[in-house]
Amino acid sequence: MADSNQPSTLQSYVDSATGKVQSALGSVTGNTGDQAKGDLREDKAQSEYDASHATAKLPGATISGSGAAVTDNKDRTDGSWNQTAGSAKETLGGLMGNENLKQAGRQQNLEGQQQEAKGQLSDLGSGISDRAQGAVGSAVAGLTGDESKQAQYNQMHAEGKTQQRGVEHDVTKQAEAERQQ
Repeated sequence: MADSNQPSTLQSYVDSATGKVQSALGSVTGNTGDQAKGDLREDKAQSEYDASHATAKLPGATISGSGAAVTDNKDRTDGSWNQTAGSAKETLGGLMGNENLKQAGRQQNLEGQQQEAKGQLSDLGSGISDRAQGAVGSAVAGLTGDESKQAQYNQMHAEGKTQQRGVEHDVTKQAEAERQQ
């Protein structure tokens, strides 16, 4: 299992559901104390969920709220750069009336998008795999009492989660940019 001090999406779902039930029961029975405790548990669950998804995206890397840091797949970084350079060439070609430069920029931009997507898929697959392997390994190490192995697997889980969140962050950012266009 993941370190209990780390934010957990699954735990936030459990706490939210428990809070909703407790609040509803308090409302039905007229027990304002239970209702308030349920509401408080729901608020805590939302904070846990937000912390679980917190990431800081840097060029070429992602840092999570848990402190795990991972480097992006090289295709993600290079693809992003190719998109930027391609867009610049395309714009410059359009301003200068140079159709060849404009077309070369458009092609470089498209190739960069494909390259970045390939890197995102690679990072997403690795992240999911590391999260699962880390969770299972940590649980087994916890059962056997091997605290050193458990810490290693917890770190693997945290890094996998960070890698996955980094891809999710980038994809969400790209979708928002496309909606604004």
